[in-house]
Order: sequence, then C-alpha cells, then structure tokens
Amino acid sequence: MRTWKVGELAKQTGMTVRTLHHYDEIGLLSPSHRTAAGHRLYVEDDVARLQQVASLRSLGFPLDEIRDLLNERRLSPLDVVRMHADRMRQQLQTQQRLVERLDALAAGLSEAAPVSAEQLIATIEEINMFEKYYTPEQMDYLAQRREQVGEARMQEVGGEWARLQADVQAAMDAGTDPCDPAVQAMAARWKGLIAEFTGGNEGVRQSLNNLYQNEDTIHGQSMAAMRPMMEYIGRAWQCGPSA
Repeated sequence: MRTWKVGELAKQTGMTVRTLHHYDEIGLLSPSHRTAAGHRLYVEDDVARLQQVASLRSLGFPLDEIRDLLNERRLSPLDVVRMHADRMRQQLQTQQRLVERLDALAAGLSEAAPVSAEQLIATIEEINMFEKYYTPEQMDYLAQRREQVGEARMQEVGGEWARLQADVQAAMDAGTDPCDPAVQAMAARWKGLIAEFTGGNEGVRQSLNNLYQNEDTIHGQSMAAMRPMMEYIGRAWQCGPSA
C-alpha cells in the first residue's frame, strides 16, 4: 500500500504542511494511518479526497461547507470533477475573450498615437486579473456598482482597507484572540467593506475570494501577507456577532 508522510504530500501537491495539519484539525481531511510515533500517513483514498477538497476550494466553497458536502456524500467524486471542469471551461472562454480584446487593442494602436509600455502593462494586468475570475455578467455588475458608489467613495474605501489591514496585522502580531471584542469590530468593518464592494451579490463575493486565494500579487500587493489576515478574520467571524 502506497503511503505519504505529511511533508511528502505537501511537497508533491504544492500545498503546505500547515494547511494539511489544519484540514486534519477541522475534520476535513484526516490521514487514514499514523506511524507508531504518531506521524500522519496518507493513503490513496486520502489523496482522492484531497483532490476533491482542492477542486471545491477553487470553486469558492468555504472549508466547513466542503467538509459537510463530502462527509454527507452530497457530492460524488464525479460531481466534483465535472463542476471543476465546467469552471475551467468558463475560464478558457474568458481567456479567449481577452485575446480578442487585446487583438482589437493592437489594431487600434497601429492607427493611433503611441501608448507607453507602462500603460499597456497596467491595462493587460487589469483585464487579465479580473476577467479570469469574474463572468461577463459580474464584470457588468461591478461596473454598475462603481457608478453607484462613485469615484470619490472608491478612493475612500481604498484608504479604509489600508488602515483596516494595518489594524488587523497589529492584532495578529500582538497575539490577540480572534474572539476579542476589538478584533470582532475589525471583522465587522471587513465584512462591511466587502459588502459595499459586492453589493451583497454572493457570486461576486465567491469570485473575489477565488481571486485573493489564487493570485500571488494583486495591484502590487503581495497576497502572502493578506491570506493570513483573511484566515484570522474568518476565525473572528465564526466566534462573534459579526458572523
């Protein structure tokens, strides 16, 4: 019987040992065996479940919902793979539309005044980043939201996000419990800013979550620092009135 130690499985799948430990702790993916010394040993069935978890995570499902779906067998392995394949096909269609837009941009540039490389790179990054995660309908919805909220408020929100992230990072550095009232207030502010951006649209919220989970850098900001804050705020949502 083939087995994997936690470090081996993490390395081969591109995940972290910390993530696999967390999955075990919350009952999402527990290894089938352990060594005499208590070290985790995963078998092929565990790897198959991990693939289902990874697919559902990429589709925007929260971990507790994935656990319930798999434990209660509400989704079969075939269901999960088909759902993931459908999403990938949607993304391929989105990428094709991006190619068509860039071709149109190139045709226009050949006729018009020169545009700086910096402007082109910024434009490409912006289109690629969002069209990879948002459907055309969601893109239209976000454009409408931007008009409704107004450019001035959008600038204010950017400043609020920066201040909130600094506050959250300071609380994490101080080792403050996520259930502390001060962190609960931060969690409420976080949820409020997301709601203002999404307008309460659940599909947009899931696409936004996918964006933050899968990209290394967004608008020049490293996600290496953002993701621990998201996990911290997520724990705060689970234990307080902001949930």
